[in-house]
Amino acid sequence: MRLDKFLKVSRIIKRRTVAKEVADKGRIQVNGQMAKSSTSVKVGDSIKILFGNKTLEIKVLQLKDSTKKEDAEKMYEIISETREEGFEKLD
Repeated sequence: MRLDKFLKVSRIIKRRTVAKEVADKGRIQVNGQMAKSSTSVKVGDSIKILFGNKTLEIKVLQLKDSTKKEDAEKMYEIISETREEGFEKLD
């Protein structure tokens, strides 16, 4: 399955066009390698996504062509989720 489609179906990113933009800007890695939106994703793959100040790392558990909202979270397991802290305001 294509990376952009997986991200949409699993509801990690709401729209496939947004998933494509994020991948094409070099903000997604699959198994430690920079990934394009067309990169093939398999069960067991590790995906790391940089969202602005948040980094999400997941493991692919299932591949489905479509899914209900309740079942979307069963497609992946969150390995880590980190948030970069902003700068503190100086007085």
